[in-house]
Amino acid sequence: MNTPIRMLLSGNQAVALAAHHAGVALATAYPGTPSTEILEALAALGGPAQWAPNEKVAYEVALGAAWSGARALVAMKHVGVNVAADPLFTSMYTGVAGSLVLVSADDPGMASSQNEQDNRRYAMAAGMPMLEPSDSQEAYDYVFEAYAISERWRLPVMLRMTTRVCHSQTLVQPHAESDAPPEVHFDHDLEGRTMIPGYARPAHRRLRAKLAEIDACNETSPLHQRVDADRSLGIISASVAYVHAREAAPEASFLKLAMAYPLPVQLIRDFVGSVDRCVVVEENDPYLVDAIRAVAPPILTATGATVEGKAEMFRFGELNVARVRRLLAGDTSPDPVRPPGKPPQLCIGCPHRTSLAPLHQLDCAIMGDIGCYTLGVQPPLKAMDSCVCMGASIGTGLGLRHVLPRDEAKRVVSVLGDSTFVHGGITGLVEMVYNPPPTGHVVLILDNGTTAMTGLQDHPATGRRLNKQPTHRLSLEELAKAIGVPNVHVIDPVADVKGYRKLLEESLDSEELVVIITRRACTLAAAKQAKTDAAKEKANG
Repeated sequence: MNTPIRMLLSGNQAVALAAHHAGVALATAYPGTPSTEILEALAALGGPAQWAPNEKVAYEVALGAAWSGARALVAMKHVGVNVAADPLFTSMYTGVAGSLVLVSADDPGMASSQNEQDNRRYAMAAGMPMLEPSDSQEAYDYVFEAYAISERWRLPVMLRMTTRVCHSQTLVQPHAESDAPPEVHFDHDLEGRTMIPGYARPAHRRLRAKLAEIDACNETSPLHQRVDADRSLGIISASVAYVHAREAAPEASFLKLAMAYPLPVQLIRDFVGSVDRCVVVEENDPYLVDAIRAVAPPILTATGATVEGKAEMFRFGELNVARVRRLLAGDTSPDPVRPPGKPPQLCIGCPHRTSLAPLHQLDCAIMGDIGCYTLGVQPPLKAMDSCVCMGASIGTGLGLRHVLPRDEAKRVVSVLGDSTFVHGGITGLVEMVYNPPPTGHVVLILDNGTTAMTGLQDHPATGRRLNKQPTHRLSLEELAKAIGVPNVHVIDPVADVKGYRKLLEESLDSEELVVIITRRACTLAAAKQAKTDAAKEKANG
């Protein structure tokens, strides 16, 4: 068979191609930059990809598929793992019958996120084997390795990516042949999957025994790369930080780790002992250096020195070649000031502008959320007072309503989008009805008919699946009524500007529970959908 030609792919595309070649039976995700394109690329290849309402559901669906013996994949950005953490931790006790790969896309530098959370900590806390690719070829190869580990030890495995690896394009040599997918069948395993305390205690011991076996194999894994060069400086690294370090100090000796949890201690000990000075180069938290320093007896260099980490300033933002050079030199002078750039803003014609405009004018305390509308915090709208996590706008708004003086409480509004409401806002609405504040509350759901911020993806309230096939459309207004909200309104704020302003004022003054759904299609999504519909009509003749 001819060897496949090399392809120029992003890390996300490489993961999708590998999953397709590995015969993945089901892939699930909630869209979130920098991971979004994985599912979209897999769907374009004809793979079984589907959006879930949120990351917790996505993980649970993938876990169920993996209990059948199938190969499953679930992808999410780093903060999405917070949402999926509940089933994730316990799934390490239950294990899988087939295989499950979790792609966690971390975002050093917060290119499109609200924090710089380092999910290597999750791998350690949950006891989840973790691989870290540094480019697209490794992203492709490590998917196969992750499935192999998962199937051998019957455990979920994390593939930890970063924004730079997800979105940068490098050459990929695909495998000559695709893997044959395993047969699927559900076998009962009550003691193995029903995590009541009596079954969970031995399950925890089984997990730790498996991790010890994985650790032993990791010591001799061919995926690790060791370069013995100038012994005056040795560098331990992983992920894209390794690429920067190789360019910053090409003469140094290197140990590049592929699986950074469990940690290959003896491999590290041998490398550190062969150099005079050893520095760990890593982005985000000092995860590797902390773990290496915690080993007993201490790991020392040939000169008896301890392994060095980075100065605190290099914990923030992405690394690059220039920053790594400064890190190695101990240069802690301030980073060069970036030239001011144009901040992101709401699109011209975006209906969110009209929805948000009256809120600042009415002196509202605006509890915001994750989505395009978060950009309303900028002048001239200044229509956002908080942004924490998906769905938090309702809970934080209720908290303010419960404790503020009456006149202030009456001006509190919670604002979130349609996709965000489905993701994390429904339980907040249940809380609003269950524990209503004395002054009532007003929730604005800005329904633009898409998940706009991450690239115009569909969700349960659009009536379309990831592959654009029609499905049941969740009615936001009927859901709010079913929960028990007494006052639910749907309005086009652009078509009826005065009517929207009047409705908002009356709702704030009513001291009742109110949900206002401002329904107006995203201008970009409407144009994209029109092109899709035209293409379908042309194809149908």
